[in-house]
Amino acid sequence: MIAIIIGLIVALIVIVVVVSSIQQHKEKLEAEKRIKVAKQKAVIDESEDLIFNLANLPNNPNIVKILNRRSLNAAKTMQELMPEVKGIKKRVQELQSRLKASEDLANNQASVEEHFTLPDNEQQLVGILQCIKKLRAVLKSEQNKGALDAQTFTAEDQRLATMQLKINIESLVKRGTQAFNKEMLGSARQYFEKALQSLASSTVKNDYVTTRQSDISQQLEEITDALKHTNAKDAAKKAKSEENELDLLFQPKKKW
Repeated sequence: MIAIIIGLIVALIVIVVVVSSIQQHKEKLEAEKRIKVAKQKAVIDESEDLIFNLANLPNNPNIVKILNRRSLNAAKTMQELMPEVKGIKKRVQELQSRLKASEDLANNQASVEEHFTLPDNEQQLVGILQCIKKLRAVLKSEQNKGALDAQTFTAEDQRLATMQLKINIESLVKRGTQAFNKEMLGSARQYFEKALQSLASSTVKNDYVTTRQSDISQQLEEITDALKHTNAKDAAKKAKSEENELDLLFQPKKKW
C-alpha cells in the first residue's frame, strides 16, 4: 500500500514537471512570436514614416512601391505568426490595395530628375538627409532578403546617392556664398574647398558633378584673388601706419 502511494506521488510529481515544462515551452514560443510580431510591426511603422517623409523629396513612385511591398510582406508575416491578432486580416487587405495602386502609379509615371530647393530651416535639411540615409539602408536590406532585384536596387540607390550628394554640395555652396557676401573670405574658402573635396571623393560621376566642380573651382579662384587683394590692402595700410609712426618719431620737436 505504501509502495503504491509513493508510486502515485512520484507519478504526480513527474506529471507536474512535464506539464510545467510543456507550459514553459509554450510560453517561450509565444514570447518569441510576440518579439517577431513586434519586429514586423516596427518594419511597417518605419515604412509608413518613410512614405510620409517622401513628400519632402522629388517624386519617386518606385520607392513608394518598394516600401508598400515591404509593409505588406511584414503584415503577412505577422498574420502567419499570430493570425488571431485583431485587425491583421483587414490590415493585409489594405496594404494589398495600396501596393496595387503604387504599382500602377510606378508603371505609368517614371521617376524624373526634379529641381530640388534646399529648405532654409536647418532642422528640415537634417531631416531630409536622415530620410535619404534610411531609405538607402532599407533598399540594401530588401536586396539582401531577396525582395528587391539587383538592377532596381542599383538604379534607386544611385538616384538617392545623387540626391544626397546634391543636398550636401548645395548646402556647402549656399553657406560659402553667404560667407563670401559678408566678406568672410576665409570661411567661404573652407566651405567651397570642402564641397570640392566631397565631389572628388564621391562615387557619383555625372554631369552635375562635372559642372559643379568647374563652378566651385572658379569661385575658389575668385576668393583667392579677393584674399590677395585684401592682404595687399592690409599690407599697404600697415606700411602707411608704420610710416606715420616714423614721421611722428623723427619730426622736429616743437619749442615751447
